Amino acid sequence: MIEGICLGNVMVDCDDQNKLREFYAELLGWERCELYDLPAVRSENGIVFLFISEPGYVVPVWPEQEGKQQKQMHFDFQVPDVSAAVKQAESLGAVKAPEQFGGTYFVTMFDPAGHPFCLCKAD
Repeated sequence: MIEGICLGNVMVDCDDQNKLREFYAELLGWERCELYDLPAVRSENGIVFLFISEPGYVVPVWPEQEGKQQKQMHFDFQVPDVSAAVKQAESLGAVKAPEQFGGTYFVTMFDPAGHPFCLCKAD
């Protein structure tokens, strides 16, 4: 282990960095900020998501399909009421994935840039 190492930030590639920051700020209720001259959101305990517009950004396909841009990671957010969280996320611009595999435990959504994320029943 590298002494003193810890997670600093999560960088999220997208087509419109400001639009995606607004989506996550509203979804999570996190503070809007800037870091390294990039739009970001920060939680009360210091977790930071940074957003960067990438030329030629390609929306990932989920579920994965051979020969298509696959997701490389996704967020799982714990929520007390999955159905209510889905409705709120949709009102902010998220889309429910057409294929679902979570049963009563989680719902997979796509953010406005096409990244999958899950709204999971909190324990």
